[in-house]
Amino acid sequence: MAPGVSLHDPNLPPEPGNLVIQVKSEPVEESISDIQTPDLIPSSPPANDPNLLALEPSHSPSDNSDIYSEFYHLSEMFRTAFSQQIQDPQQPLNSNTSAIVPYPDGETQESPLAVTPPTLRDQKRSNELVRVTNLTTEDERYFRAIIRRTRMFYDALRLYMMLQEEKKSGPGSGRRARMDVKAATLMRIHGLWLNRDKRVAGSFPGVYIGDIFHFRMELCIIGLHGQPQAGIDFLPSTQSCNGESIATSIVVSGGYEDDEDRGDTLIYTGHGGLDKLYRMSKHQKLEGGNLALERSMHYGMEVRVIRGLKYEGSVTTKVYVYDGLYRVVDCWFDVGKSGFGVYKFRLIRIEGQPEMGSTILRYAQTLRKMPLQVPPAGYLTLDLSKKKENVPVFVFNDIDSDNDPLNYDYLPRTIFPPFVYAGGNMGCNCVTSCNDECSCGIKNGGEIAYDYNGFLLRGKPLVYECGKNCTCPPDCRNRVSQKGLKIRLEIFRSMETGWGVRTLDLIHAGGFICEYVGIVLTKEQAQVFTMNGDSVIYPGQFTDKWVEWGDLSQMYPQYVKPTYPSIPPLDYALDVSEMRNVACYICHCPTPNVMVQFVMYDHNNVMFPHLMLFAMENIPPMRELCLDYGVPDDYYRKLAICM
Repeated sequence: MAPGVSLHDPNLPPEPGNLVIQVKSEPVEESISDIQTPDLIPSSPPANDPNLLALEPSHSPSDNSDIYSEFYHLSEMFRTAFSQQIQDPQQPLNSNTSAIVPYPDGETQESPLAVTPPTLRDQKRSNELVRVTNLTTEDERYFRAIIRRTRMFYDALRLYMMLQEEKKSGPGSGRRARMDVKAATLMRIHGLWLNRDKRVAGSFPGVYIGDIFHFRMELCIIGLHGQPQAGIDFLPSTQSCNGESIATSIVVSGGYEDDEDRGDTLIYTGHGGLDKLYRMSKHQKLEGGNLALERSMHYGMEVRVIRGLKYEGSVTTKVYVYDGLYRVVDCWFDVGKSGFGVYKFRLIRIEGQPEMGSTILRYAQTLRKMPLQVPPAGYLTLDLSKKKENVPVFVFNDIDSDNDPLNYDYLPRTIFPPFVYAGGNMGCNCVTSCNDECSCGIKNGGEIAYDYNGFLLRGKPLVYECGKNCTCPPDCRNRVSQKGLKIRLEIFRSMETGWGVRTLDLIHAGGFICEYVGIVLTKEQAQVFTMNGDSVIYPGQFTDKWVEWGDLSQMYPQYVKPTYPSIPPLDYALDVSEMRNVACYICHCPTPNVMVQFVMYDHNNVMFPHLMLFAMENIPPMRELCLDYGVPDDYYRKLAICM
């Protein structure tokens, strides 16, 4: 907490000389200051288990890469900004905002997203306010990779901790114990939060408009919104060089009855005035975050807007979507619906930005609920699979007359040669859901690969699922990918990539998507097919992205990636020249959001595993899926699948 700023119980008197701030909070959130550090790692791990996490946390130095030259001290702007005019709220984004003073020539600054070194729990946030501008494509990829890696680590750590709690107290106990908060606390203690040494104003490098977060703590971890409960994040006046506060972001989640949200225009109610039941009970004051928003209006500074929305199918009651930059154009004091005085702020979205993520969420919900009789304009079919999948597969093209996906037979499962099934498939004898000690758990290296919600805990060279010879019930948590497609997907035509695949559902990190299917060919058969110009996919060429999912080496340096169960080099191919499924239209990308996980469940021949696709990050509706095929871009473009 900043010096001179304290968050008090409203019933207690303020400390002399301190500013009392009542935060705009949400009932479901929990402060990290009250959370004790969990015991993540058992004190005496079983011997000879190479997959267990190490006991000692990492204290590796931070990434101090200095590759960005365009940094601006916003905190210095107040010395020269009083005579500046407020910018037109409809004016497109401009990196050379009038109230910004650049660093003197010759000064070098480190990256604002450099990971801070391990620190104590009570580390104060920096009062250094910066903006990053003029990023190249390579710079954007660099920032995106940092954000993505940190969020992936958080998801993996949270899932792991939740599973440990559920093993002790039963399914659901991990959610009640708020493992989202505990995982964030552990990351903060070990210095894995981003932007503790700097605050980013304006556009946030590495975060895209439409990105979705399941937990408020994710916003804090990356620094997009630094308050775990408060709806307004700001630099307080006590930390400013001239005593002026500035707001950097707000969360709009329906906590105040006087809010009016029309998308591009937002009437936002300031904080304060709520009782313990979150009802208005007294007048608001122009202080704290309210004053910061008013000052942002005065200086024409943009504010990041994150919306909290209830979303069907989410693992949480609410999701948070980043909707871009707004400017505060008006501020007034009004009598609210409850009869108490409230401060209201009118914010208008700045033009020239991508479509709001919240709008896309609502559009995707409409698509999922529309009747499957007459396709709307642009849709070639509302079910390419012809009911061979659990959910329909859409095909959309509003660019040209190409209808290539309709020319192939839909194949829901991979077809293996008969000899693959020779030798049978031994199963477990479990009566209820399997556990780490059953025969299937032992085949997986002593741990079931999934949690109780079906999310992959960490990638492995190979995952054994329970099969038809197992006695466990169909709802066993070790039966996930074999159940087939449950995510609504759409094959669409793109000017950039040809044919691609996007999701109509929100996909959770670690969640199963679908199988990459085809007709299995031996090495010799594949050579003949290739000579004839047919389309084949080589499973052995997919990049081993599974090693990144569940990797906790940032915190535990002795973490060893799973090496068991192991598989030999794969030299078979998938023929997709005549029969294919939706996965065959997923395009190539060296930084994918989907990974291939090899899975076995219906046979024991480790040379022919199933290619199951899992999400490496939270994938919002209408966002394109991409895979790393492990081949050069110029070679991939020769494949007939996506062109």
